[in-house]
Amino acid sequence: MASVTPPGLAYEVEHDEVQHRFQARVQGHLALLDYQIQTRNRRKRMVITHTEVPEAIGGRGIAGELTKVALRYAREHKLKVVPACAYAEAFMQRHAEYDDLLAG
Repeated sequence: MASVTPPGLAYEVEHDEVQHRFQARVQGHLALLDYQIQTRNRRKRMVITHTEVPEAIGGRGIAGELTKVALRYAREHKLKVVPACAYAEAFMQRHAEYDDLLAG
C-alpha cells in the first residue's frame, strides 16, 4: 500500500491498488473510496463505486480529500472517470475543474 497524501493534510491517505481503494484512518476510524478499473473500447476508465466516512469522523471533508486523490490518480494515469456512487457524482458536479475526466 502506497501513501498518496497531499501536502498539508493532517492524516495519511493510502492507495491499496490490490483492493482498488483509497483510504484514510482518522482517530481509529477507516474512511474509504472504492473503485474499479474497466476497459471499454480498448480504453481504461475508473469507476468510483463507493465512498464511506464513519459518522464519528464525518463533516471534516475526508470524503472530498479521498475523491480528489482518486481523481488526481485518474488524471496521472490518463483514465476517464465514471462517478457511480452518489457522493462522487455530486462532488464532480460541484467541481468543474474535473469535467475533463468524465467518461462520455
